[in-house]
Amino acid sequence: MSYKDTLLKAIKIGRRECANRFFIQAMECNDEDESGNPSETTAQRYEELFRGEAGLVSLEAISITRESRGRDNQLMIMAPNKEPLTRFVARVKAANPTTLFIFQLTHSGELSNPEFSRRVTVKPLHGYGGDLLSEEEVDRIMEGFVLAAKIAHDAGADGIDLKLCHGYLGSQILRPYNDREWKYGGSWANRSRFAFDLYEKIARAVDDSNFLIGSKISAWEGFPGGFGTAGVRSPVIDLKEPIALIKGLEERGAQFFIQSAGSPSITISLTQVDRNVPYFAYLHQSFAKTFRDNLKPETVVIGSNFSVFRNGKNHLCAVTEEESSLLHFGAACIEDGVTDMIGLGRQSFADPLLPKKLREGREADIKYCTVCDNCLELLIQQSRVGCCTYDKRYAKLLLETRKEKGALKVAHT
Repeated sequence: MSYKDTLLKAIKIGRRECANRFFIQAMECNDEDESGNPSETTAQRYEELFRGEAGLVSLEAISITRESRGRDNQLMIMAPNKEPLTRFVARVKAANPTTLFIFQLTHSGELSNPEFSRRVTVKPLHGYGGDLLSEEEVDRIMEGFVLAAKIAHDAGADGIDLKLCHGYLGSQILRPYNDREWKYGGSWANRSRFAFDLYEKIARAVDDSNFLIGSKISAWEGFPGGFGTAGVRSPVIDLKEPIALIKGLEERGAQFFIQSAGSPSITISLTQVDRNVPYFAYLHQSFAKTFRDNLKPETVVIGSNFSVFRNGKNHLCAVTEEESSLLHFGAACIEDGVTDMIGLGRQSFADPLLPKKLREGREADIKYCTVCDNCLELLIQQSRVGCCTYDKRYAKLLLETRKEKGALKVAHT
C-alpha cells in the first residue's frame, strides 16, 4: 500500500466514520472576541482547515471557566457562549460536512495567567504556585466540565477531548508530585479520581452514543514528579500510571487518545520538538506504541509531533530524506501499528490544505512547516497566532510584538 493510500484510508472512531488518518491538533491562536466567543478570524481559520479535508479537527483549548485561564483572549465554553458556538460550528461544518469536529475542554490551573486571572494549584510547584484548591472547588470545576460537554454536544460538535496533558489542571492532579493527602491526591486511586469520575459524569449528562469522548495525554512530562515518572522526586520514565489511566478511561467509554508528552511551560522541547533536536520526536512514537499495545483494537490512538519531519529536510541522521519525511514516516507508523492517525499542529498553520493537496495529487504544492517556532513566540506573548513563514500578516505581527514587548521590558527595568 502506498503512503497516500494509507493516509487517506477511512477509520472508525466510536460509531463515527473518519474520512482519513489526518488529525488537526488543538492549536491556540488568541484571536477570540472579548466574551471568549469565536471571532471572524477564528471562523475563517477553521473554515480553511475544514476545506483542507482532514478527517478529524480539534478546536483549540476552550476554557470551562473565565476565572482561571492561560490566555487573555481564550475561547470560553459556558452558558453565554452556547449560541455563538452553535453558529460557529454550523459555519465551519458547511465548509466540509464530512470532517469530524471535537472540542478540547480545559482548565489551566497553575498555568493560569495571574495578570488577568486567578492562578490555582493542587500542590505548589516551584515557579508557579497559586491558591490551593479545595475539594469543593475541584468538585465545582468538574461541574463546569460537565456543563461544557453538554454545550459542546448541543452546539453540534462531534465530541470532546478532555484535556489531560501539557501541565494543565487535569495533568496537575494526575502527576505523582500531587502527594497532598486529600480527595484528589496522594494515592493513584485518588489522583485518578478526577479523570475517571469526570468521564462517568459526562457519560450520564450526554446520553448520546454517537458523541465522541477521548483525551490528549502527556505520557511523560519530563521533570521530577511529573506524570509518567517513577515518583514524587523522580524524573525516571515509568509508564505504569499512564497505562492505568488510558485503560481506565477506555473502560469508561473513551474511543480515542491523542498521545503527547511534556509540559510546554517546563519541558517545551519535549512537547513541541524543535529543529535542533528532531530526534526527540521518536520518543513520541515510542509512547504512542505503548498506548496502542495496551488498548483495544477499536480504540483509536493518534500520534503527535509529525510536523518536525517536514519534507525530509529535518536534520535526522541515519535515515534517508524520503524515509523520514512526514508523509512517508507517518504512513509507516500507521502500517507498523505504532499509531492509527497522525496529528498535525504547527504543520496545520503552514498549510491547512495538506490532506486535500495529497488527495488531489498536488504534493509538490504542500507548504511544509519550517519549525521556526515563531508561532510559539506569538502564543507566549499573548498575541494572535499564525504562520509567520507563509502568512505576511503574522510575520508583521511578530515584528510588532517584539517591538512592543521589548519596549515593555525596558519600561519595567
